[in-house]
Formats: sequence, structure tokens, C-alpha cells
Amino acid sequence: MPYMQQVGRPRDSTIDDRALAAARTLLVERGFEATTMAAIAERAGVHASALYRRWPSRIEVIEDAAFPAAAPVELTPTGDLRRDLRRFIRVYIAVFGEPAARVAAAGLLAHHRTSDKPGAPAVYLRVSSRPQFRALIAAAPPGSVDPTVDPDDVFDMLLGAIWTRVVLFTVTTRQRPIERTVDMVLRMLRPVPPHS
Repeated sequence: MPYMQQVGRPRDSTIDDRALAAARTLLVERGFEATTMAAIAERAGVHASALYRRWPSRIEVIEDAAFPAAAPVELTPTGDLRRDLRRFIRVYIAVFGEPAARVAAAGLLAHHRTSDKPGAPAVYLRVSSRPQFRALIAAAPPGSVDPTVDPDDVFDMLLGAIWTRVVLFTVTTRQRPIERTVDMVLRMLRPVPPHS
């Protein structure tokens, strides 16, 4: 659910759309720091006061612009763990590979690390797709996942691999095939055979 809240008379939804489009363009063209409320208002052709009626600060505008209301990975588990993981990773990379999302992710991480106000939990759930990953694991065939493995630990490691590929793409030129990442995740999840 985006930050915007409906209060009073109906809002002009074109202002919302123009502001979010402006924020995405500014992120790509000028970067995170230059994507200010004033710059967004000017690019969108609206008064800054209209933005402040919808979002308390540029951070919430950027979050809504770069990471739309729908969770980034909306996949129905099939029970085929390899196939589900492959689809999950591909969609996640596509979402975070969007230019505005890539720029926003690095800036938002830095902002939230230094901010004295924690971000809204709904934003983190929307961005992380942790619940969707747990659903894929829960749908796996019996005996294919080690019950002692914490899916959240595996997700954290997978998220690190995806963000390295997407956010640090200019630093790490080594692009491994997605199938190698799928193989590594499956190894982490695989039950350990009993010692003879």
C-alpha cells in the first residue's frame, strides 16, 4: 500500500501519477540527492504544497515511485522448487534492475541507516518479498527442504546476491547466470543426508 492516504475531498490522481513519474525521471537523470520535493514539483508541474498533502517528505515519494504498491515478486508457487526459485530471482532482478529502483535502493538504504525515524514496515515488506519467498519454500515437495534451515537466512543470502548483481552492477562486472544462483540456493535448502 503506498504512503498516500485519502483524506477529505477526492484528490486529483493525475497529480499523484505526474509526481511519481517526475520522481522516477529525476532519480535516473540527477540522482537520489537531487530528487527533492521542489525538483519533483517543478518537473511534475504542480505546487510543492500538493506533494506535501500526499507525502510527508521526498523519501516517501521516492519509495512509492521506485517501488510501486504491489510487492515486487508476485508469483504463485507451483511446487517445483527449482522453477519457482528461477522465476522468483528473474522477477526480483527485473524489478530492482529498473533504473529508478536501482538509484533509489542505494539512497534509501543510506538514508534509513542514518535516520532517527525508522521506515514504515509496510515499505520493507513491499520491497523485500520475504513472505513470497517463504511461500515458495512452503510449497516445495516434502523432503526437498531441510526443516532445520531458516528460510529467512536463505532469503537474506539470496537478497545479497541479487543486490550485488543489480545495485553494484558497475562495480562487479562478473555476471553469473541466474541458474548458478538457483543451484546455490537449492544447496542451502537441501536436507543433509544422515551420517552412516
